[in-house]
Amino acid sequence: MTQAALPVSSPHRRRRLALAGFGLAVFVAAAIGGLGVSGTSAEYGGLEQPAWAPPSWLFGPVWTVLYVMIAVSGWLVWLRVGFTRPLWLWSAQLVLNAIWTPLFFGAGQYGLAFADIVLLWLLIGATVAVFWRVHRPSAALLIPYWAWVTFASALNLSIWLLNT
Repeated sequence: MTQAALPVSSPHRRRRLALAGFGLAVFVAAAIGGLGVSGTSAEYGGLEQPAWAPPSWLFGPVWTVLYVMIAVSGWLVWLRVGFTRPLWLWSAQLVLNAIWTPLFFGAGQYGLAFADIVLLWLLIGATVAVFWRVHRPSAALLIPYWAWVTFASALNLSIWLLNT
């Protein structure tokens, strides 16, 4: 009599599931933000903006690429150290990321959105620093995100000042 082999979770399957989990976390953050921007293209276009403000259609493609990089970055660190302090920072910045859009567009709270994005910028910087010690390519994946949030912070501040 032979015993049926119990299903064994392969390390590759576990890694793929974890990557899907990081993708899901980023998708949820994006979806929360997406709830805040539904139909806001006209609102964005109607705001007083600096001359260097990008067109509204640019944000979707840029954020899509950045969200993929954010997910992969977190996943690569998880492969190295598991869900430890570096990923708590990663999670915290993702929460602030999700909150910004509803504050800015949904509530029209440009000043509060600016406070959020400043904290987000600081948390991204802390995440990059901690990731750098764990896995440099993961930290490097967050640099374009940090740069975009730097730009978005300046844009948020400008719009706030021009529309108060």
